[in-house]
Amino acid sequence: MAPPPELPRLRARTVAVDAPGDLLTRVPDEVDPRDVVTWLREGDGLVGWGRVACVRTSGPGRFEDAEAWWTRVRASAQVEDEVRLPGTGLVCFGSFAFSDASQDASVLTVPQVLIGRRDGLSWVTHIVTDDEPWPTAHPAELLGRTNEHLGTLDPLVESEGSIPADGWPAVVAGAVLRIERGEVDKVVLARDVAVRHRDGRSVRLAPVLERLEKRYAATWTFAVDGLVGATPEMLVRLQGGTARSRVLAGTIRRAGRASAPAPDEAPGSSPEHPVDPRLRLVRSAKDLDEHAFAVRSVAEALAPHCAELVVPEAPYVLELPDVYHLASDLTGTMRSGATSLRLAAALHPSAAVCGTPTGAAAAVIAELEGMDRGRYAGPVGWMDGCGDGDWGIALRCGELSPDRRAMRLFAGGGIVAASDPDAELAETEVKLTAMRHALGLREG
Repeated sequence: MAPPPELPRLRARTVAVDAPGDLLTRVPDEVDPRDVVTWLREGDGLVGWGRVACVRTSGPGRFEDAEAWWTRVRASAQVEDEVRLPGTGLVCFGSFAFSDASQDASVLTVPQVLIGRRDGLSWVTHIVTDDEPWPTAHPAELLGRTNEHLGTLDPLVESEGSIPADGWPAVVAGAVLRIERGEVDKVVLARDVAVRHRDGRSVRLAPVLERLEKRYAATWTFAVDGLVGATPEMLVRLQGGTARSRVLAGTIRRAGRASAPAPDEAPGSSPEHPVDPRLRLVRSAKDLDEHAFAVRSVAEALAPHCAELVVPEAPYVLELPDVYHLASDLTGTMRSGATSLRLAAALHPSAAVCGTPTGAAAAVIAELEGMDRGRYAGPVGWMDGCGDGDWGIALRCGELSPDRRAMRLFAGGGIVAASDPDAELAETEVKLTAMRHALGLREG
């Protein structure tokens, strides 16, 4: 057994400030891209940089080990917080590997500087170790800086990932065959593509985050330890004793068609009179079945922690720039006293990113995908000193290589018996649009 990580003694100070405009403009261009942390939606949220403390965990106990470390850190910390909102005071950011067997370590990291904004109120938090002095610069000086290179993208080159695009339909067909045999009811498969800096330099994340946040404002734009993306799926939000989870499963592109609709999906449709894609989505037996599996898995995981749990009877359609999703928002009143991270661990992996039954689906993923997902499709988010926080699922994302000069981009989709392999390839291409746009690889 590895020795326990060294326990830092931290001091955190949060002060109210006036922070108008784009929070990402304050990220210094010279900081290590893996030390940038972000959680933004509709312009509000958290942006920070630096690393005052960190723990890396792995294997089946990665969530428990990380939470134990954070419990000890927050117990010994000294906190001055004049704002007292979720996300103020002592805050950590986390990103966890999808699989117990992943070679990619999970991480909790504590930034040195954090700028936050919520409901019209803004703040700056500085965090230092016990033997460090407070920064001498006033928060106003920090907020006055602007990253003049924020609009400049790095020159990048894309290449095939672990499985070439033209080989993906065969992978999907293999999953459908296992479903027809009764081995699984649903399995979520993902593929990757590779991206590298043309000049061999580090890939800067602030411009990528800026483009994601502008185009996909309704999602949660995140960055933790080199994992960056814009997820539409909130795994769990815990605040004031109330837990909320957004489930997304079932997707259709907003323009064009991934495949021809089945007769029962769009009665009366024709090339001359196409049915609204949103209507096709809510009528699609394939997508409704996929969504029902995902909602059921989340409800079953939350139920032991909640005195009351409200589960919608039917999904609604969530509109994003590139796709429509079937979505359901579940709400529960807490009774277990679990932290947001513990809830995220209980919910992972949901049927939306793994499949049903979980164990069998995970085995099919390991057999067919041909890659280590790393932290793709794992929980990503933040937690404060009270245990409240937001944890999304790391989707529509890319992960920096250890040398910062390359990235892997990921996209996947739920496979059920009615899935069409070519349509599933098209769906992954649509989902890759977010990161390709953010990196300037393909405009549109």
